[in-house]
Amino acid sequence: MEKSFYYPVPWSEVSYLREALAALEIPFVLEQDDRLELAAGEIAFVFPDLPIRQYRHVFELLGNAGRRYPS
Repeated sequence: MEKSFYYPVPWSEVSYLREALAALEIPFVLEQDDRLELAAGEIAFVFPDLPIRQYRHVFELLGNAGRRYPS
């Protein structure tokens, strides 16, 4: 999977978000990488480029635009 953007998310929300994204059949991976801007207690949901309909679901679920994945 080519990584395009990510969302930092508190660990407490991971279970709910994983289930919601799986139900919507949206591809993602979870990462904790030093290159990503993560606060203590956060993990990144990382996504590839998505079709606009899938991106809209992600945007609505997570509430804002994601951060660009570092190259």
